Parts: sequence; structure tokens; C-alpha cells
Amino acid sequence: MNTTEQIGRLGKEVATAFQFLTRIPTRPMTFEADSLSRATKFFPLVGLVVGCGAALLQRILSFHLSRPLIALVVLAYLMVITGCLHEDGLADTADGFGGGWSKDQILNILKDSRIGSYGAVALVLSLLGRYVLLASLPIEHFAAYVISANVLSRWSALPLSYFLPPAREQEGQGARIAKLTSFSSLIFGSLFSFIVVVVALRWSAVAPLLAALLIVTLSGWLYWRRIRGVTGDCFGATNQLTEIAVCFCGVWIA
Repeated sequence: MNTTEQIGRLGKEVATAFQFLTRIPTRPMTFEADSLSRATKFFPLVGLVVGCGAALLQRILSFHLSRPLIALVVLAYLMVITGCLHEDGLADTADGFGGGWSKDQILNILKDSRIGSYGAVALVLSLLGRYVLLASLPIEHFAAYVISANVLSRWSALPLSYFLPPAREQEGQGARIAKLTSFSSLIFGSLFSFIVVVVALRWSAVAPLLAALLIVTLSGWLYWRRIRGVTGDCFGATNQLTEIAVCFCGVWIA
């Protein structure tokens, strides 16, 4: 493969990552069986772009609106640009693990498009928590923590998809990347994420990085223990928990 072909392939992988994780328009592409698994290394890049958009929005609105209103607008932006992909995963995962006892029960509930009581409570707590945290972040560190939270939350899919197999063998979004993410993708995406966070937060990066590692480790252990793998909804749930944990570090440290 020559240099031009390599650049073209990387461009396709970047576009695939944005197309899967956001509602940002991209040109139509032909997908291969491993398109998404090769694109996982660029998930943190998507988080960087989304986080920069949130930081820019906050900076523009800071001259016109109060902190609570800015937090509400930023939260709405984060939901709209991702099509509530991760919120949906969180709600389904809460329903599945809250209402199911066996692996089959959990997976059946995860497939149900309706939101139950566990999912509704998890969604409300997530939205309320993120709103309060966004409104409470120190104004001078808002951009750094929001960018870090969005980068690390997308990074969380890399270790989960590298170490865990799909809970459902041949169906669902989880099966498209679980145990299919390569070691090189894991290393590239992790180095990119950690460098961005360290540059943004400097010495304050230690707590968010440890928090993200802890969330990924604990959630991965839970998924393996209960369903012996991971699903697309599980990725969304860990994404949300990681984002909340990083923003919480920002408020706590401040």
C-alpha cells in the first residue's frame, strides 16, 4: 500500500469514527466488515472535536448568559451532536443490569427499545449530574475539563473493546468492535488521549486519568461478571460514567 492509499484509508477511518459517534455530516462511504474496529483509534479525536465545540460555545455565551443557562446550552449541544447515542446506552444498561438476573435476561432487556424505571432514573441522574457539574466547573478551567472529559469518555471504548468479547456473538454494535480492536489501535488512541489531557490539565491531569481508568476497570469487570462480554449499550454507559467522573474531578479539585 503506497502513501496515498494509506492517507486515504486513514481519512476513511476518521470519517467512520465521526459518522458513528456524532451527527456531524460526512460524505457517503462504502463500509467494510472491519471499518468500525479500525476506526476505534480515532474515537478520542472525535471527543476532542466535540469537547472543543463545547468549550467554544461556553466562551461565546459567557458574555451574554449566566452560568446555569450556559451549562444547559452546552449540555443540550453535547446531546444533539451525538444524537443521544451514549444516553441511550446508559438507560438500556441500567435497565438490563438493574432488572435482569441471568445473562439471557439482561441481554433481552438490553434489546428492548423501551425505557424502564432503572433506565429513567439513570438518565435523569446523568443529565442532572452533568448539568450541575458543568455549571460548577471553574470558569478558567472549563474548557480544559470539558475537553478532557469528552476525550477520555470516548477513549473508554478502546480498552473495553480490546479486552472484552462481544456478549452477543454476531449481532449488535458491540460485536462490531469487541475483541476486534487491535493492540496498535489501543496504544495509539491511549497515547493520543493521555497527551491531550496532560496538555490541557498539566499536573491536574492525574486525578481525571485515574478516575477514567477506575471507571473502565470497574465497569469492564461488571460486564464480564454478569454477561461475559460487552454490548454497544455497555460502551455508552461507560462513556457517560467516565464523562461525569472527569467533570467531578474538576469541581472537586477546584
